[in-house]
Amino acid sequence: MNLTEVISHNRTEVMRKMLKLRQFRVGESMTAYLMLLPNLILMCLFLFWPIVYAFYVSLHDWSGLGSMHYIGFDNYIKIWGEQDFWQSLWISAKYSLAYVPSVFVLALLLALLVKSINGFPQKLFRTVYFLPYSISLVAGSLVWTFMYDPTRGYFNRILTLLGLPPQDFLVSMDQALYSVTVLGLWHIVGFNMIIFLASLKDIPTSYYEAAKMDGASSMRMFFTITFPLLRNTNVFILIVTIIGSLQVFDQIKIMTEGGPANSTNVTVLYIYNQAFQINQIGYSTSVAFVLFFIIMTLTLIQLKVTSGNE
Repeated sequence: MNLTEVISHNRTEVMRKMLKLRQFRVGESMTAYLMLLPNLILMCLFLFWPIVYAFYVSLHDWSGLGSMHYIGFDNYIKIWGEQDFWQSLWISAKYSLAYVPSVFVLALLLALLVKSINGFPQKLFRTVYFLPYSISLVAGSLVWTFMYDPTRGYFNRILTLLGLPPQDFLVSMDQALYSVTVLGLWHIVGFNMIIFLASLKDIPTSYYEAAKMDGASSMRMFFTITFPLLRNTNVFILIVTIIGSLQVFDQIKIMTEGGPANSTNVTVLYIYNQAFQINQIGYSTSVAFVLFFIIMTLTLIQLKVTSGNE
């Protein structure tokens, strides 16, 4: 064969191999999509479709029993004039302002404390701090409700033994919300501590050894090495904690039911009461969507502020 025939033959062979490789990749992709198809179908049925249907319901006046009456965006317009909604949103914001920084700081401090302990004591403390998270929040709320009881509660007995005046806790408009916040801290701090502890153990010890050789103090090493290298974990903890604080419901419902005098009537409880106490399903669904957009906006802002250019 001459040179032209050789080049033509090689080109044909290369094209044939490229076509075969492309067919193999297409078949491989189709296999992957077919294996994912059951999960995608379940996600559409139990995640995306309920969201679409809920938005459809929010455009109607519906009690949950009779027929729906289409009213467009009237439910969303109605929200802005509802004083109870704005009050519930403000109470949720107060809960978040007390809950989120406390969870973050306590979890990080406990993680640093547990990391400084070696051997079996570290495992013991790690288990003890994580134990509350393994307890049902409903069961924990019932127990803490009894301990907060003004007359027979465990906490007031301790205060009396210490010579301090008893407190009203859950029956006080000023103390009820923060009493519930303490329960939330008790339940979640150990879980976040484990996340922080795992991230702390991933930081190379060579950084600290070099800093010690330069004469850096423990506080300086924390702010120049530890905290910056925990940035991704910090962002995750803050986002998840903020979302959880704005969706708080179980402990509020069990411990106070929004009282006293609506001082703990957070937005999710407000949605629940509108749906199942007043039977305004359409309106309550629209409030749920408003809360969703508030949470999504806060999350996007937080990602933008904390993640920099990544």
